[in-house]
Amino acid sequence: MKNIFLLLVLICSNSCAQQIKIVNTGTKTSIRGLSVVNDKIIWVSGSNGMIGKSIDSGDTWKWIQVKDFEKTDFRDIEAFDKNIAVIMGVDAPAYILRTIDGGQTWKLVFEDKQKGMFLDAMEFWNEQSGIVIGDPINGKFFIARTFNGGNSWQNIPENKYPAADSGEACFAASGTNIRKFGNDAACFVTGGLHSRLFIKDKIIDLPIVQGKETTGANSIAIKNKKIFIVVGGDFNTPDSTYKNCIISNDGGNIWTSPLTPPNGYRSCVEYIDKKQWVTCGINGVDISNDDGQTWKWISKVSFNVCRKAKKGKSVFFAGGKGLIGKLIER
Repeated sequence: MKNIFLLLVLICSNSCAQQIKIVNTGTKTSIRGLSVVNDKIIWVSGSNGMIGKSIDSGDTWKWIQVKDFEKTDFRDIEAFDKNIAVIMGVDAPAYILRTIDGGQTWKLVFEDKQKGMFLDAMEFWNEQSGIVIGDPINGKFFIARTFNGGNSWQNIPENKYPAADSGEACFAASGTNIRKFGNDAACFVTGGLHSRLFIKDKIIDLPIVQGKETTGANSIAIKNKKIFIVVGGDFNTPDSTYKNCIISNDGGNIWTSPLTPPNGYRSCVEYIDKKQWVTCGINGVDISNDDGQTWKWISKVSFNVCRKAKKGKSVFFAGGKGLIGKLIER
C-alpha cells in the first residue's frame, strides 16, 4: 500500500508540473509591458509602437501600431477591460497614452520633453488611481499621479520627490519596480551603483548585487504587507545567481537569500497564490512553491515580464520578438 501511495504521489507531481505554452511569436516588437485583466483579456506593449491584445485567453492576438508613435518604446501598460488601457512610452520625449476603443485610437494624456526624462513603470490601485515613476532628474526620482483612470496626470510637488544616490536609478525592465502597498501607498526598488527599497517614509538598503550600472533590483512583488520578494542581478551576466533574489517576511526590515535561488538574472517577479511565485529573465523562468525559499527552473525560454490575471488565475509571459507565453499544467 505504501509503495502504491508513493507511486501515485510521483505520478501526480510529474503530471502537475508547470510549463510554458508559447501563444505568439515573430511579431516585430520587444515586449516589456503586460497587463492580464482576467483569464480572457490580455494586453501587451513594446517597442516600435506596438500593442497586442487577446480576448480569448491568448489563443489569438490582434496587433496595432500606434499612429504617430511608431518609434516609441511602450514599456508598460495597464488595461482595465477589452476597451480601456493606458500605455507608457519611456523617453525622447516621455509619453502616456490612453484608449477607450480597444486600441483603435489613442489620446495623448501626458508628455514631458525635459532633458533626462525617462519613465520606468506605472502602477494602479484601481481603475481610477495610479502612479508613474521615472529616473532621477537633478538627483530626485520623478513621480506623477492620476486620479481619473489615466485621463490626466499631475506631477507631485518637487519637494516630495524621493532623493536618489549617485548612480542610482530604476530599470524599465518589466513595469514592476513599483507596486501598490495597501490601499494608500506604493513602494519601489532601484538599482545601479546603489539598490534600495523606498516604502512610505522609509528607505531600506537592499542586500542584492549592486555597484555597476547593470546591477541591482529590477522587480518587486508583494504577497501582503509583510512578505516581499525582490529580484534582479546583473543583466550583463544573465546566468549568475549571485545575490539575484532576496526575501523579506517582516515588511522589508530584514532580508534573506533563498536556499535555492532563481537560475540567473531576473527582470520580473510575480506572486501567484498561496506560497507560489514566478520569476523570469534572459535565460528562463523559475517557479517557487514555498514563498521563494527554493526555485525550480521550468523553462529556458527568455522572457522580460510575467503577470498574473488581476481577476483570475492565468499567468502570462512576454519578451523579445513578440514572444508571449502562458503558464499551464503539464
